Amino acid sequence: MGKVRERKETGKLYLDFMFEGLRCREQTALPDTPANRKKCEALLQKVEAKILLGEFDYAEFFPGSRNLKKLAKAGALSGTGRASNAMADPDQETDQSPLFPDFADLWLEENKIQWRASHLRNVESILESSLKPAFKNKRLTEITKANILAARNKLASRKGRAGNIQMAPKTINSHMAILRMILTEGAERFDFANPYRNIKPLKLKKVNIEPFSLHEVERITKYVRKDYQNYYLVRFYTGMRTGEIDGLKWEHVDFEKREILVRETLINGKTEYTKTDGSQREIPMFGPVYNALKAQNAATGKLSKFVFCNRLGEPLDHNNVTKRVWYPLLQALNLKKRRPYQTRHTAATLLLASGENPEWVARVLGHSSTEMLFKVYSRFIPNVTRMDGSAFERLIGSRSEDLEESENA
Repeated sequence: MGKVRERKETGKLYLDFMFEGLRCREQTALPDTPANRKKCEALLQKVEAKILLGEFDYAEFFPGSRNLKKLAKAGALSGTGRASNAMADPDQETDQSPLFPDFADLWLEENKIQWRASHLRNVESILESSLKPAFKNKRLTEITKANILAARNKLASRKGRAGNIQMAPKTINSHMAILRMILTEGAERFDFANPYRNIKPLKLKKVNIEPFSLHEVERITKYVRKDYQNYYLVRFYTGMRTGEIDGLKWEHVDFEKREILVRETLINGKTEYTKTDGSQREIPMFGPVYNALKAQNAATGKLSKFVFCNRLGEPLDHNNVTKRVWYPLLQALNLKKRRPYQTRHTAATLLLASGENPEWVARVLGHSSTEMLFKVYSRFIPNVTRMDGSAFERLIGSRSEDLEESENA
């Protein structure tokens, strides 16, 4: 008797049954829910009833199934239950798997419900600009490892953003990750070997950070335009991401507990769920942050639901602020040109250098662990991380002194 089962890797249901002495599995696009299980069980009952009566036409129920080839080769599709003469003849077999662009669209439709709007836009862009053109005439089963590597090499030759000569390895990896997911789903659904096996992501360059010193922070917040002074004070002393501070609303500022509640991020002028679940957090109002937010509330509290906004009460356009306020200020102060995101790196280094517990700092910044802190910031805080050899030097120094005293005794 057949069963309706869940594929652990995808959470999708499939039918598992016997036909003409062969075990057959047919994948569905349905996630495992009670309602979907009832649908699949009803279909399975109909299939098994047809098999019992000798009236089952495999191709009618599962057109395009990879099992048709297997059954034809085994001679299981002759007579009653035969799919077609062409399919029963191995020499006339045709590949019934869909073209890559068609299956990519289906995969997108099935998965988009679980994604943030910004991630959906990113995936759509990757599909339309890179993946679908690269495999536009390929059926899923025709794609080889060589095809995948060729597509990756082509991406590497494309011009990157921000004037970069080539597309960054991180960006290439994000494109290839989408391709891998599509091919993995296709391989499971149409029962073919996934050609993406054993392809490793490109190695990423070490993150280069250039945080500001405390003295530089004080100069910047002193000489910046007055209407942006509170904005940069909060950025430097909380380490909030650009989207988090630009999307911060007054409802998420708790003056009583002196906490900033990070619940949303601003992307393309609209607020949505934060980057990850770990990004949902509470940030204490350090140092001048409380007074800065109080002053900001007096200025924009009645104008907008956003803490930092333009004269119309709309959220800030970070590109505009960067070009008109941030870069001109750095130039005026004779400071090296650095992206505004360095304010976040500055907060991290200042917190760690002051001796705060790394695990607590990770939570404040919205990191899931301390791994990134030590990987990215360790060279700026040697005395805190104990990665400068000082402990070892003290140890051998004390042992040398002990030995010298014993010899002189």
